[in-house]
Amino acid sequence: MTSVPFPVSNTTKSSLTITQVTVSGSGFSFAGPNLPITLAPQQSANLYVTFFPQAAGAASGSATILGSGFNGRWQKQHTGSLTVSLLGTGISGGYLTPSPASLNFGSIPVGSKQTQSVTVTNSGGSSVGITQAAVSGNGFSMSGFSSQTLAAGQSLTLSVAFTASSAGTANGTLSLSSTATDANLSVALSGTGASSGYLTPSPASLNFGSIPVGSSQTQSVTLTNSGGSSVGVTQAAVSGNGFSMSGFSPQTLAVGQSMTLSVGFTASSAGPANGMLNLSSTATDSSLAVALSGAGAGSGQLTASPVSVSFGNVSVGTSSNQSGVLTATGASVTVSSASSSNSQFTIGGIGLPLTIASGQSVPFTVTFSPLVSGAVSGNLSFVSNASTSTVGETVSGTGQAQQHKVSLSWSPSTSSIAGYNVYRGTTSGGPYARISPSVDTVTTYADSTVQSGQTYYYVTTSVASSGMESKYSNETTAQIP
Repeated sequence: MTSVPFPVSNTTKSSLTITQVTVSGSGFSFAGPNLPITLAPQQSANLYVTFFPQAAGAASGSATILGSGFNGRWQKQHTGSLTVSLLGTGISGGYLTPSPASLNFGSIPVGSKQTQSVTVTNSGGSSVGITQAAVSGNGFSMSGFSSQTLAAGQSLTLSVAFTASSAGTANGTLSLSSTATDANLSVALSGTGASSGYLTPSPASLNFGSIPVGSSQTQSVTLTNSGGSSVGVTQAAVSGNGFSMSGFSPQTLAVGQSMTLSVGFTASSAGPANGMLNLSSTATDSSLAVALSGAGAGSGQLTASPVSVSFGNVSVGTSSNQSGVLTATGASVTVSSASSSNSQFTIGGIGLPLTIASGQSVPFTVTFSPLVSGAVSGNLSFVSNASTSTVGETVSGTGQAQQHKVSLSWSPSTSSIAGYNVYRGTTSGGPYARISPSVDTVTTYADSTVQSGQTYYYVTTSVASSGMESKYSNETTAQIP
């Protein structure tokens, strides 16, 4: 807004009175003095018109002065009014535009620093004086500012930095004071401090235990980034006799991400072995070590006891069991198979393959099931990874034919008698031969003269005191196994 004076003078010989000033045109208005005013002859006064542009660009108007007693001149002959042309140009005010409108530094490791730029441009139509700039918020700082005036379209670039001093979110503000229409400008600042990355091994150490010399075993170790920022794993190596590694290539692990390495141990000689898996990374624990251990075990010894087993006499068709023990010494032994040279001797009580720790024993059973009469023998063999791959026992026994017997019984006679006779035949219905040596007074008889695989037919008679013998009883049958 601007007020401009224009002078008026009474050049006549009589007084003049200005009663009204009428202003036309957008943005123009009469500003004073208060009317009416009277000008004595040869007297002058200033009238003020204000221009308050409503839009950018040229504007025009007029001021008409009305008065009384005009019988002279106002710088020229005038009878009742005087009109003055008004001209002015509206220009847009200055205002500041930040780019970007806010700064987000994202997540950065604690202790690290990141810098971004913000450019402030005078987007208005008139100059802007920037008088002050400051930042607030923990970890935020600024450089590149000095008080200055920006012409229309001119820019100022400031450098804003964020240093993550602790884990968590941080917020701040870049504040600018100026003569712009937006006299106080604020740019929001934000960032997050992330805890440094660190590697966690699982398991923390590898123990391969005791394995036979010449054998190998493989285990895995998983490395996890347990921190708050990415970790670059740059190198991995193993040390120690017999230890090796596979599955590694340099890589970056994001937060929570894992990698798995395969570590092997080959027992080249008897005795303990120790080593180390060493890793280099950008983590806080930049040098990480995982302890490795193992042992080479000399070949174990396997013994079977007793050395020989005798079952004595065992009836054909039945079985007899005896116990034995397998013992490992020097190192663990794995028994892979067990066999018998004679099918009448069988091994039981153990499941194969079977690993027996050094100094431990495992029981087993041997069963003798004779199929025929007579003496039989055999050998039991146990095959393992012991220094002596096969150990055994000798077994023996005698199959004895079973002695069969037919037991007979009958109901007693209802009449008075001296006893009974027992008869046997090999054909149903006879003929029969007496097998009882004498008249027997009891109603039972045991026939021990039978042979395996035969069928016999039995009858009885009763004998009176006079010696008279009754006819044959009903026939009964006995089949010998």
